[in-house]
Amino acid sequence: MSVSRAQELAAWQQDLARAGYIAEPGLVAALMLMQDLERPLLLEGDAGVGKTEVAKVLATLRDTRLIRLQCYEGLDAHAAMYEWNYQRQLLAIKLLEHDDRGIAQKEQDIFSERYLLKRPLLEAITCEQAPVLLIDEVDRADEAFEAYLLELLSDFQLSIPELGTVRAITRPLVVITSNGTRELSDALRRRCLYHYIDYPDYDKELAIVHAKAPGVPAALAAQVVAFVQSVRRMELQKKPGIAETLDWAAALLRLGITVIEKDGAERILQTLGALIKTRDDRVAFTREVVARLAAAC
Repeated sequence: MSVSRAQELAAWQQDLARAGYIAEPGLVAALMLMQDLERPLLLEGDAGVGKTEVAKVLATLRDTRLIRLQCYEGLDAHAAMYEWNYQRQLLAIKLLEHDDRGIAQKEQDIFSERYLLKRPLLEAITCEQAPVLLIDEVDRADEAFEAYLLELLSDFQLSIPELGTVRAITRPLVVITSNGTRELSDALRRRCLYHYIDYPDYDKELAIVHAKAPGVPAALAAQVVAFVQSVRRMELQKKPGIAETLDWAAALLRLGITVIEKDGAERILQTLGALIKTRDDRVAFTREVVARLAAAC
C-alpha cells in the first residue's frame, strides 16, 4: 500500500472516531472503496453491532442527508420507490371532465410528476446533493423486493411505467444492512461491496464506551466492558449489542453503582433490564451467576 493511501485510510479512521464511530481498518477501507468505486456497501452482522450507525456517521461526515428505508416483511415497490397521490388525481379527473382534450393528453397530465409521491429510493436518486441512502435490515423484506432493488443498485435508476426511466441526478452512497435472518440473493451480493461487522473485542468496545459515554468513570467502563464480553460468551437467545452496553453503563450510574463487585450482585441484578432483553435469557442470570461474572471483572 502506498504511503498516501495509508495516510488516507488513517485520516478516514480519525474522522470516524471524531464523529463518535470507532472503526477497524477493514471497515474504513470498505467505506473508502464504496465512495471511490461508487458501489453500494452491504454490511452484515448480528443486531446491535453498529451497522446502522455507519450510515448515520457517514452522512454526518459528508454533511448530507440520510435517507432511510426500513425494510419489513411485505414491503413492496410502491412503499419503497414511489406512489401516486390518488386523492389529488381523482380531484384532477373531476376537474378535467369538461376538458376538450383527448384521453391520452388527459392521462399524460394526470400521471405527471406533480402527482408523484417520492418514497425513499426515488427520493435518494433525485436529490441535488448526493445523500446517504440506508436500506436497513434488507433481510426482513422478501426476495421479490430484492429484485426491485437490482435496477437501482446496478444503474442508479428506477423505472416508472407511467413516466419512463428516472435516472439519478447524483449517485447516493448506498449502505445496505442485514442481520442474517435469511440468505440474500447472489444477484444482490454481486452488486455490492461487502463487510462483516462482528461484536467488538475488549479494546474496541472500551474505546466506544469512552467515546459515547464520557461521563462513565474509566474504572467502571473497564469493568462494564469486561462483564459484557463475558455475557456474550454465554448461550443466550439475544446477545447484548453495543447499545445495550452503553445503556447498562448509564443504568449502573443512575443507581449509584460505581464499582462492579461480587458482593453487589443483588443490586446489579436490578439493572440487567438494560442489558438482557428476553425472558429466557434473564432467567439464566441468577445471583450466583452475576456474582461470578462480577468477580471476574
